[in-house]
Amino acid sequence: MRATSAILLLSFMAARAQQDPLEQGIGEFHRGEYAGAEATLERAADSPQRQAFLALARAAGGHCDTARPDLSKQFAETTDTELRRLTGLALSQCDLAQGHYDEAFPVLARLKTLYPGDADVLYQTSRWHMKGWNDTLFEMFQKVPSAYQVNRISAEIFEIQGRYPEAAAEYRKAIEKNPAALDLHFRLGRALLLQSHSPENLALARREFEAELALHARDAVAEYEIGQILLAGQDSAAAVKRFERAASLDPGFAEALQAVAKARMDAKQYDEAIALLEKVVRLQPANESAHYSLMMAYRNAGRMADAAGQQAALDKLRQAPEGEFTDFLKRLGDKAPPQ
Repeated sequence: MRATSAILLLSFMAARAQQDPLEQGIGEFHRGEYAGAEATLERAADSPQRQAFLALARAAGGHCDTARPDLSKQFAETTDTELRRLTGLALSQCDLAQGHYDEAFPVLARLKTLYPGDADVLYQTSRWHMKGWNDTLFEMFQKVPSAYQVNRISAEIFEIQGRYPEAAAEYRKAIEKNPAALDLHFRLGRALLLQSHSPENLALARREFEAELALHARDAVAEYEIGQILLAGQDSAAAVKRFERAASLDPGFAEALQAVAKARMDAKQYDEAIALLEKVVRLQPANESAHYSLMMAYRNAGRMADAAGQQAALDKLRQAPEGEFTDFLKRLGDKAPPQ
């Protein structure tokens, strides 16, 4: 029995010795035996496949400097889709590990184009964004700690964490350092509203939105926020004027258009409300509340067939989660840059 085992072992070793170094090295690479794969592939006959897997093994072993030329060459030239994916991922990994973010970006951009739904590509791309964010943020705090942008970014981080009083405090510091900077007053006002809708906070927030408008008179979102504050204070007439101005400043501002439409509905001006709401649902096809309001406006105007169409659209939206995405975006409160 021992003799049989010895013969089998010798046969296995002989077969392994006769195995093509390229196949053996590729197998070792896929098993995670990177050092062994590198040594084996160095003995293999030269070929594009051998160059690619040797570079991959070297990169996996931390030898990016020696691997990068062949990784770049194979990523650019190979017609093997899986090998192109692997070499591109390895190349981007090397660039990220060595802080070469500018070099990593075009590689990841091409990978996303070639493999748009690939989990590894998406993961690596997210790492690029995260490392760039973290490193740049650290550099900002190290090199320009007194800049108002440091307070602004700190405030934004606090907002993400739901720490609105701290966010408001940082926005105030930023405003003290640069009173003329656009968007700071708006963001302070929003942080105050996120913190509380108490009468005091509503008043403070309105003051900040007005200050934003003093710097940038065409800020449609600041106008809209003031309208919402006036509406909360039961001053509907003044609120509608703000909503109308917001819609005139930005004709594609769906939330402002919808607010004006509601006022028209309340005044039984159904034709005007319908025109506005039809525009809203074109701008935001997944906006459930707009479809509902349009359905009611059609009914009130006696357009029952059109109302039924909106009911069908609303039923369809309510069957899918994406129908709520508009409300999610609205809660985020982001706005476009000043024009």
